Amino acid sequence: MLGTRGCRLGLQWPEIYEMQVRAIVRAARAVEERTGEAPLVEIMHPLVGFEEELRRLRELTVRVAEEENAGDYLCGTMIELPRACIRADEIAEQADFFSFGTNDLTQTALGFSRDDAEGKFLTFYLEDGVLEKNPFETLDQGGVGELMRIAVERGRSTKSDLKLGICGEHGGEPKSVAFCHELGLDYVSCSPYRVPLARLAAAQAAL
Repeated sequence: MLGTRGCRLGLQWPEIYEMQVRAIVRAARAVEERTGEAPLVEIMHPLVGFEEELRRLRELTVRVAEEENAGDYLCGTMIELPRACIRADEIAEQADFFSFGTNDLTQTALGFSRDDAEGKFLTFYLEDGVLEKNPFETLDQGGVGELMRIAVERGRSTKSDLKLGICGEHGGEPKSVAFCHELGLDYVSCSPYRVPLARLAAAQAAL
């Protein structure tokens, strides 16, 4: 989970990301031709921890999108690393939006490998009362949540209109959704079966 993936892969082999950007732009154009309406396209680069990573990938994105005569689109990043939260003001210089990848942010903040922890020591932690909740199911507000709070404050100190949201299973868990509302996030996303619960939780938080 910490190896050559995400933006690291795209920087080392840019032709992969060039292909993906072209595919996104062409798919958006096909939708517009079929429906008459241009979709809101958001191109999100994952696992960014340094401004320079996103600067280079944004440059690639813009270049390829212009070659493909792209319409309007946003270019942003996943926030999945503690360093990205701490340096969010710098990373925001290159981003139109942030989406918190709370599954990976939980792993990297807590030092828990989800595949290894669940069913092993994490089960013991929950049964023995070391932890009250599984942090992969209910957001760890005191740790991961504080990193998110820092990222929100610092990111919006650079761009006050920075679009912020989360993706991951936490986006469908009521307490986590309420916390995201408290932080001032613009949206949550989750897997399809959690959508009704997420909508209800978001409505209750707003009320």
